[in-house]
This record gives sequence, C-alpha cells and structure tokens, in this order.
Amino acid sequence: MIQKKTPEDFEKMRRAGAILGRILSDLEKMVAPGISTQDLDDEAMRLMVLLNAEPILLGYHPEFAPRPYPAAICTSVNDVIVHGVPNEDPVILKEGDIIGIDASLAFDDMIVDSARTVPVGKVDASSLELMRVTKEACEIGIAMAQPGNTIGDIGHAIETFVKPYGFGIVEELCGHGVGFAVHEEPFVPNFGRSGKGERIEVGMALAIEPMLNAGKKQVIFDEEGGYVVRTKDGSRSAHFEHTVLITEQGPEVVTR
Repeated sequence: MIQKKTPEDFEKMRRAGAILGRILSDLEKMVAPGISTQDLDDEAMRLMVLLNAEPILLGYHPEFAPRPYPAAICTSVNDVIVHGVPNEDPVILKEGDIIGIDASLAFDDMIVDSARTVPVGKVDASSLELMRVTKEACEIGIAMAQPGNTIGDIGHAIETFVKPYGFGIVEELCGHGVGFAVHEEPFVPNFGRSGKGERIEVGMALAIEPMLNAGKKQVIFDEEGGYVVRTKDGSRSAHFEHTVLITEQGPEVVTR
C-alpha cells in the first residue's frame, strides 16, 4: 500500500534531505587514494550525530538479509553495485577506483535516501562515462515523476536513455517509496513500459536510483553476508539516487 505524505511530512523531509545532501557532499570531498571505507563510515556517523540525525541503516534488518546491517552507510567500490559494508574488511581506496556512497537517515521521524558514485583521484574515461550516464539517467527519471504519469514512465525514460550506451541496467534492484520507512511501496524499476504501473500522485515520495553496469546486467548476491551485490562479469558499476517529493508543481528533489 502506497503511503502518501502530508505537507507537514514534506517539510520534515526537506530538512532531512538538506542534512543528507550536506553529509554526502562532505564524504565526497574526503574520497582520495589512501582513505578507507571505514574512514567514510566513521565520518558519516560523526556528522549524523552532530546534526541530530538518526543513522537509520545501522541495525536495519531487511527481509532479504540474515542479519542487521552493521554500518551507517554503504560503500560500493568498482564492481560492487550496492550494499558494500564499509566496516567489515574495509577497503583502502586506490587511484583510479570508483566508489558509490549510499546513505539514509531519519530526522524528525522522516526518512530520506540518497547515493552518488565518485572517482578516486584520476579515473579512466570509460568509468567517467559510466558515472556521467548513470547520473543523467537519474535526472531523466526524476523529470518523469510528474503527477499523472506512471511508475512505468520513469523506468521507460531511464531505459530509453541508457540503451544506446550499451550499459547493463540492473533489474533485480530498484527504487522505492520512502519517508515513513527505509523501503516503502511502490517499487520503481529502472526499466519498463510507458503508461504501466502505479499512477504517480501528489503526496508520494520516491527514491529514484538507477544502477548501471559497464558490462552486462547480471548480478551476484552475497548469500552468506547478506548484503553485497556485485556485477557477475566483474565490470564496474555506478549508482545515483535522490529522494523526490511529488508536489502539485511536479517532482522536488530534497537530497541535492
């Protein structure tokens, strides 16, 4: 069941989104060769506490996982698509890596979610192109989140934009509703048919998040650890995500 938000809920989500956007920008500035994923998680936790936000991922136990999540953020390096755990076998970043930083937080009882993929030092042209296309795909999806459109319109727009580049669109993972919980209905795939799926209405809040692989779309799930998802062919992956409020004026991104 899709849970709509009130204008008061939206105001809270705007404040929460501003906090999350600031935290992700601060973490992005930290990214450099020699920095570890543990360093990023420690700083994220410090900033959330400083800004009176709740690290909602810490201890979060989704149905697909055998255990609660042990960190404040997810850090996904190179072939890791999503859900890289920063504080278990921390990764020391190297020149030329790319890293996805994905974070959720709660502020004043409302939850927001956002992610971005950033380069570590100087990276190759193909990785830059992968990140650019994924970021633009996210913006294209957001632009389709208009009242009266459908969830299928979002996925169709993303898929149509990405297809000429030949990148693999991850199908097992998708965007979702957000606000009262980390994951709410509806699911928001990054592919689909125009005009299909749930109708987009004022009061909805969506996390729109394309995940693109440089190679093929197939993925591998870490069944034992329960979280890490990698590209099956070992190619790199990029991920961008924003929390979007559906208002009478159209989609409003709160996690810039």
